[in-house]
Amino acid sequence: MAAMSKDVLKIAAGELGTTEQPANSNRTKYGAWYGLDGNPWCMMFVQWCFAQAGLQLPHRTASCSDMLSWYRRYQPERVVTEPKPRDIIIYNFGHTGIVESAAASTITAIEGNTSAGEAGSQSNGGGVFRRKRSKALVTAYIRVFDNWEDNMTGKEIYDALNDYLKKQPIPSWAKSELEEAVKLGITDGKEPMALIPRYQAAIMAKRAREQA
Repeated sequence: MAAMSKDVLKIAAGELGTTEQPANSNRTKYGAWYGLDGNPWCMMFVQWCFAQAGLQLPHRTASCSDMLSWYRRYQPERVVTEPKPRDIIIYNFGHTGIVESAAASTITAIEGNTSAGEAGSQSNGGGVFRRKRSKALVTAYIRVFDNWEDNMTGKEIYDALNDYLKKQPIPSWAKSELEEAVKLGITDGKEPMALIPRYQAAIMAKRAREQA
């Protein structure tokens, strides 16, 4: 399967807080994109997010039940019971979203056409919101990919790993030596946990040898 140009979860998260215009109209850019503006749009939101990520879902539908039925008939191996991030979630109250994370008894998803809290309609609300719900409300999860990482480009993998490492703390035992290395001009000390290519490592080693 072709590599994804973008991460569907990042795209979905970027839509958080988007609401119907005007209010209570079911009119959104997702419905306009799909061609059924003015109708309940939770599945249209999911379809839109995957399309923006570079993947047109194999079955075009605005119906949660129809989407699940199609996968059960044509790709049953992709209908799973244990969730992973980026799965399509199908709830037992006619609603859907994209799984963000899971705990023992709850699931957190980014959902369109829902309400920000328990007040208001859960399956035909007015916006895109992050919701935590009981797993007891879930009918199934649809795993569009067996392994999402296998569908990432090399740059996406590199960027994701680099972003993760940059957030990690410097080991306490390394701080004093890093400060000394900065004073010697071996490194500038910026982003000390970031990945470095071989040429940068070679230059740092050369500088260290010259200082010896």
